[in-house]
Amino acid sequence: MHARLGRYLRAAGYDTAIAAGGLEDRALISQAVTEGRVLLTGDRHILSHRASRETEVIILPPNGLDGSAEALMTFLPLNWLMAPFSRCLIDNTPLRPAGDEDIRRIPVDARAFGDRINVCPECRRVYWPGSHFKRMRRKLETWQAASPEVDG
Repeated sequence: MHARLGRYLRAAGYDTAIAAGGLEDRALISQAVTEGRVLLTGDRHILSHRASRETEVIILPPNGLDGSAEALMTFLPLNWLMAPFSRCLIDNTPLRPAGDEDIRRIPVDARAFGDRINVCPECRRVYWPGSHFKRMRRKLETWQAASPEVDG
């Protein structure tokens, strides 16, 4: 339910696991406990599991992306500009600067960004500051401006 918010948390630089669809509550709780994570969910029923007391569980209302981000900021002191675009949006791996081979795989007009081109060492996805990056960056900036902990 909150996978899109998870991708924005990754875009902000936070180490964020996004649960695969169809996992049972116990498996989600177990993963959060094992990995020392805060569990974000819209499922209030998850609190009925005794194991949910072993990790922090934050219930977010189904208010769309902006509403979920706003609600999350009431629970956690987030800096949406902590380390923007330093993690892969797909698999959460920290990005590294792209090499020549990686750069040859992207559109010619995107190559002008030079040292701002990164690659995921796991999935090999290449990232550059194009239009998608700019839209996501604007959203992160908007959330940061609205955050009670403005540090960005």
